[in-house]
Amino acid sequence: VDNRPAVPKYKTKKREEGEQALQLVLKHFESQIQDHMKATGDDSCKLTFGGSLCCASGIGASAAQVVSLARALKQKLPALKDLTEEEINAAGYEGEKGYHGTPSGIDNTAATFGGLLRFQRTDADPVFVKKALKEPIRIVYASTGITASTTAVVGDVRAKKEADPAWFDGLLQQYLEIVDKGEKAVEEGNLEEVGALMNKNHALLQQLTVSCKELDDLVDAARAAGAIGAKMSGTG
Repeated sequence: VDNRPAVPKYKTKKREEGEQALQLVLKHFESQIQDHMKATGDDSCKLTFGGSLCCASGIGASAAQVVSLARALKQKLPALKDLTEEEINAAGYEGEKGYHGTPSGIDNTAATFGGLLRFQRTDADPVFVKKALKEPIRIVYASTGITASTTAVVGDVRAKKEADPAWFDGLLQQYLEIVDKGEKAVEEGNLEEVGALMNKNHALLQQLTVSCKELDDLVDAARAAGAIGAKMSGTG
């Protein structure tokens, strides 16, 4: 049962991916679930999802769902009562494969550990560091109402990278410079610089062709309303 609030058609468009994601989490803990069923003689299970996070593209709703399932299993199954945060995160990563195909791991990590993170994907385990803020940062999130498939968007970007590696590498270098400057600006509490870097980041995403008119209009509206910076998030 999915009682989460959502933008129109989100749940319909994401249903197939979502069902696959939940099955992947359950499969991750298959042996513990089977042992519990044998011990209790109860093979029934009802999953109910709720909360206040509105499901929309680009906000990490899919990661929140699969991580919450892993936490629920920890509470329900005695064999999983000592599950660590790292193990919950690993289960969330498996679930994200249903939504993303080949996830980076950033969304499930953020959903598991919370707060502000610096995340880097590597050939081995990803590296992430929790960051502290000097003062709270006010963020306004807006949705176009368009539900995008992350798998499709990532696949399109991958195709562009393979078609023109030099062009992609040039954008990547600019992006890495923005990340380094952004981390420094956040640590220093320099919000004006953070805003300016957000604007530059959105321009790169436009060049990568992952933005669209509706997203660009929202970004322009935010800036016109006084935002010090605005960019798209995730798949928008």
